[in-house]
Amino acid sequence: MVSPLYFLFAAIPIATVFLLLVVARRPAGQAMPLAYLVTVAIALLVWKVPFVEVAASSVQGAIAALEILYIVFGAMLLLNTLQESGAIASIRQSLLGISRDRRVQVIIIAWLFGGFIEGASGFGTPAVITVPLLVAIGFPAMAAVISALIIQSTPSTFGAVGTPLIIGINTGLQDVPAVEEQLAKLGLTKAEYIAAVGQWAGILHGIIGTFLPLVLVLALTLSFGDRPFRLALQDSLATWKFALFAGLAFTVPYTLTAVFIGPEFPTLIGGLVGLSLVVPAARRGFFVPETHWDFPPPSQWPDAWRSQLPSTDKSTPIKASLMSAQRAWLPYVILGALLLATRLEFLPIRGWLQSIRLTWPSIFGTAVTATTQPLYLPPTVFIVVVILTAFIQKMKPDALGRAVVQSLPMLKKTILALGAAVLMARVFINSGVNTSGLASMPLTLADGMAALTGQTWPFFAPIVGTIGSFVAGSVTVSNLMFSVFQFGVALQVGLSSALGLSLQCVGASAGNMICVSNVVAAEATVGLTGCEGLLMRKVLLPTLYYVGFAGLLGILASLVMGKAPS
Repeated sequence: MVSPLYFLFAAIPIATVFLLLVVARRPAGQAMPLAYLVTVAIALLVWKVPFVEVAASSVQGAIAALEILYIVFGAMLLLNTLQESGAIASIRQSLLGISRDRRVQVIIIAWLFGGFIEGASGFGTPAVITVPLLVAIGFPAMAAVISALIIQSTPSTFGAVGTPLIIGINTGLQDVPAVEEQLAKLGLTKAEYIAAVGQWAGILHGIIGTFLPLVLVLALTLSFGDRPFRLALQDSLATWKFALFAGLAFTVPYTLTAVFIGPEFPTLIGGLVGLSLVVPAARRGFFVPETHWDFPPPSQWPDAWRSQLPSTDKSTPIKASLMSAQRAWLPYVILGALLLATRLEFLPIRGWLQSIRLTWPSIFGTAVTATTQPLYLPPTVFIVVVILTAFIQKMKPDALGRAVVQSLPMLKKTILALGAAVLMARVFINSGVNTSGLASMPLTLADGMAALTGQTWPFFAPIVGTIGSFVAGSVTVSNLMFSVFQFGVALQVGLSSALGLSLQCVGASAGNMICVSNVVAAEATVGLTGCEGLLMRKVLLPTLYYVGFAGLLGILASLVMGKAPS
């Protein structure tokens, strides 16, 4: 059993982030460097991690941060290119042509289009694509960021063509004797076991995610309307039929794919089927509220709502465009097709892109390794789409040059907060290499929680996943950190280990809503810097909804299944 003192020390880095961002309301540019220093101090003084290990972990984090900044740049470049070509004006009109109701727009763009992008590429890509698009059609920057963060939950477990399971769970359970013994007892291969975890995750997400569009609309109307709470609540509930229809249009094919096909394509198929059903239905007014809802006039928006990028702020009009909607949307169609083509294992493109690998093995003589595959990262596809867009939409060289120049300044405002957040995560995760004989800080936290909860563990299992994503900024990394722990605790308390690991996945996906790196990356695309604490407070209730619902379903499933062998 873990010492309560070490449990408390392991909680200090996370508590520091929460207190500075959410309670003290400090910007991430101030909070995250301090949290990084606190984590380093605990690693060196309490865990007795050698200084060279801390330095190596910091370098590893810096390389990961550069990858995220590359993603942000690619998404901003694509958006600015479409603005310069006039495509954004046409896209805006096409979306307004579906419905002028902001509640309908956010469901289609954030929930369905964002879900499709998550299924193809993951790693925060939906936020950096959908946030600028929402702002471009008239959403306050803060409303756009909150909307994109909320939907990075249900789609994320099967994001990037199933990476959080295929890489995260699979690698997390690699070379563990207890896992091999259990699989032999069950007569399952590793791939079959991962598929079983995906089936449970698909069912849990399918139930919880069906109501997420309604949660999304509630967050929008209650926080960004100009009517009293009771009337704002009525504005939200007026969309319940359309919201549930859109929820089911995504989650039914999503869950069926997870159960009957595998973990690679649930989110992709859910997004595609959802869009094909919901967009025509919205055009025909199917389940759409009779009264349209909109934000207050831009002149009444508080400064905290606004983007710092004048070109994407709807207080200034978007210039008219003669471009057809089909031609304007074509770059996004190409983007989705290329992301899909580069992620499918049976196509050779994935292997070609992954073959270009830059590796720094044994950083400073430690076991810490940093690897990047620059051509395989989503922004490489963004840049290809930008080049194709310049030809398709007949852009002049000076217009493309302006798009590049406009994409650079916001990266400067993001580097410190994002870099410190990822550095902190790597030091936190890699603290298992120490001279004190202690497990890493995340595992120490998880052990302490298991000791406190006992047989009620299924309710608390998702919280561990959420903590992992909050710190590491990735469902995949959270699964890597905690898979073995969740597997072992599940067996100890008589819970199906596949169910326990699925609760880990669901909780990690919920943590995506509030993880610092996602918040910083999303807000950077529209220049909404320094509002991290406010954003996290606004998405905290949706996160608690997701984690709490998952825990209740975990308890219910454990009671129904009893002592399950798997």
